[in-house]
Amino acid sequence: MLAMFMAAVEATIVATAMPTIIADLGGFQLFSWVFAIYLLTQAVSAPIYGKLADIFGRKPSLYAGTALFLLGSLFAGFSPSMLWLIFFRALQGLGAGAIQPIATTIVADIYTPEERARVQGYLSSAWGISAVIGPVLGAVFVEHIGWSFVFWINLPVGAVTIALFALFLDEGELHKTHQIDYLGALLLTLGTTALMLALIQGAILPTGVVAALVLFAGALLALFFRIERRVLEPIMPLSLWRIRVIATGNLGQLITGAVMIGAATFVPTYVQGVMGRSAAAAGLAIAAMSISWPIASALSGRLMVATSFRLTAVVGSLILVLGSVLLALLTPERGPLFATAGSFVIGLGMGFTNSTYVVAVQTSVEWRQRGAATSSNIFMRMVGQAMGAALFGAMLNYGVVRHAGVDTDIVNRMLEPALRAGIDPAVVDRVAHVMAASLHDVYLIATLLALIALVVAFRLPGHLNPKNALKAREAA
Repeated sequence: MLAMFMAAVEATIVATAMPTIIADLGGFQLFSWVFAIYLLTQAVSAPIYGKLADIFGRKPSLYAGTALFLLGSLFAGFSPSMLWLIFFRALQGLGAGAIQPIATTIVADIYTPEERARVQGYLSSAWGISAVIGPVLGAVFVEHIGWSFVFWINLPVGAVTIALFALFLDEGELHKTHQIDYLGALLLTLGTTALMLALIQGAILPTGVVAALVLFAGALLALFFRIERRVLEPIMPLSLWRIRVIATGNLGQLITGAVMIGAATFVPTYVQGVMGRSAAAAGLAIAAMSISWPIASALSGRLMVATSFRLTAVVGSLILVLGSVLLALLTPERGPLFATAGSFVIGLGMGFTNSTYVVAVQTSVEWRQRGAATSSNIFMRMVGQAMGAALFGAMLNYGVVRHAGVDTDIVNRMLEPALRAGIDPAVVDRVAHVMAASLHDVYLIATLLALIALVVAFRLPGHLNPKNALKAREAA
């Protein structure tokens, strides 16, 4: 729970503080990269940590990842520019790839399938706690101390996390030999990065450069999948995708991850940039999602045990559709409470879908494949978040750069109330209108993705739940 809290606080505080950071460092056109690079490096490193956990044990792998995450957090607070912040966020992500997958795998190791559904609610409660603490701390830091502390708060939390795992987790000795697919990880990283660069910077790069990036990404990803079919222990075992529950659960995580990032990343931008409200108001809006997420996660544990994985995922997907529609209906006149309501509903949907897919995937394989299966599921959610951040960020950049007719420095200043007051009111109205229109398009696409997630949820086997999934696997 403390490890999850560390990851959750990172999400809520940074999202709240980003408008202030942009106002200080500039670089609004690089806004999405602060989130996308973190999610990308986290996603790519997660399967590697899954392999390391099988070789060296859960604890050493978690220690290594947490230490790297804390190092990135330390330097991120000293960032002199947006480019340096993006670099240190990448370092954070390389470490964060260990936190959620290994913590989730530990839960699967020490609890039965029926208990896992309930314990997922406990783990998710860390997000609810961070939802209350994170935005408050973020607002205090950026308004009274300095935005650097939104990163430095991770240092004491991480130290205590390592200490508690060292004291209380006894996993015994492991004597296994494995091979780590470093080439696959490299190809996946480079291919996805090239694709994201084309998406995020497509509005300002020449058409030929964008086309070259897309072709380069396609070639690398094609080579990646070819290699994954041949290596003994691939970073993403394609054989797992032949299992219907895993294929459906991973695809569901990919899509819902993209939907979630639309709320987590861009609701604060709407509240501060379009509505002109404070960082505290933006923090409260995004906090609503982190409060509702653990509530829904706890409810989903009971529902999936009593009914099925499919029904629980369908319920969550329907709620995601509703939350996306609410955000698509957002206007400056409706105020931050309306944005908070949309964020809250998105959190409910994520609580139902995320917990269902994780538990379903874990119960569909035996112990020796559990780490890889869990990592693949979390990996797909992270990739979805990274691609969502890239796609939605590209839409926002395109709208502002092409239609606002102003320098990006104006947009940077729009996100900080004190600096916003010095801009010509006519310019403020024009830029706010363009930002609102661009973000409206973002939430329309999120609604479409939520509808696709609903279709995917229906692909889960209708009879499976945590109680009978083990028997079904043994019979198969």
